[in-house]
Amino acid sequence: MMEEQLLQSSTFIGTANRGYGQQAQEEIIRLFGPPFKFSQLVPNETFRFELPLGKAEATQRLVEQEPMFLRHIQPVDAELDWDGELDSLLEWATSSIKLEAGTLIAVQVRKTEQLATKVSQGEYKQALDLALTKAYATEPVAKGGEFILSLYLTPEKAYIGLSAPEHNLSDWSGGAIRFRKEEGQLSRAKFKLLEAEQVFGLDFSQYKMALDVGAAPGGWTSLLLERGVKVTAIDPAKLDKALLKHPNLTFHQKNASDVKLLADAYELLVCDMSWSPRQMARLIKELLPSLRTGGTAILTVKLMHKKAFQTVRELVGDLSPELSLQKGKQLFHNREELTLFFIKS
Repeated sequence: MMEEQLLQSSTFIGTANRGYGQQAQEEIIRLFGPPFKFSQLVPNETFRFELPLGKAEATQRLVEQEPMFLRHIQPVDAELDWDGELDSLLEWATSSIKLEAGTLIAVQVRKTEQLATKVSQGEYKQALDLALTKAYATEPVAKGGEFILSLYLTPEKAYIGLSAPEHNLSDWSGGAIRFRKEEGQLSRAKFKLLEAEQVFGLDFSQYKMALDVGAAPGGWTSLLLERGVKVTAIDPAKLDKALLKHPNLTFHQKNASDVKLLADAYELLVCDMSWSPRQMARLIKELLPSLRTGGTAILTVKLMHKKAFQTVRELVGDLSPELSLQKGKQLFHNREELTLFFIKS
């Protein structure tokens, strides 16, 4: 392990979705209070920030009160002045880290576009994997490691940090969760629900009955059907023909306000519509009698005119007291939107 920080301060690199770095920084200020030092690494996306707390305490607060727009954090335990040469990174790694033999460690490397080097991120990673294995007899892994060694490389600095995977908010490099597109996949919207399942700690296979509002063309419906859930899909537009043959699907090709649903029929309600948030909230509120007490709702919220926090406050207020917000997150697969996880009270 690295030497424990003695000073009551800590430095991190934060990453948000492109265009939402300002919102992520505002959340950090709300969580810790001023004073702060922010420096931009990628404008309105990736930034370095210092906190007036030790690393352990700061990390604990960020994890326990996880911000919506801060997608990923990397601790900065060392800042190396460097010129892009690999040797200096290898020298640091083999002299500044203490790891036990057999430790599973994932090396994650990111670099800015301005870094002019012929060495790729993959080559940096491979070289560091080999150096750590030789120096400490560690075992390199891509996922599921005991530690993550994170490197963020710029033309002037190499920012390096060692952490447990759960302390980075995401165990994917930069929080960029990647899913492989499947043959015949209906839409990339499916990735949003896959990511939501991971981020919110859900298992959709545990639900029996689900309601998908605004389902067309069927990306979210298809995932739920794959999980063995019986799905009622509602949309005036058409679902993909392949889905219509599925025995666990009931499809109402009409407006949701024109569909009569049984009370307490569903354990899960999902909605990924492009409506304005308050319009969507009114529709969902009308459908809530069909969701059982203790049931789950996953809603995608379109962010209107970048007034992100106001949009969320209004939506949560509109859906209260029936729905209680558990967690909100701008997922990697969200764009001008975020995803909210509710439980019905």
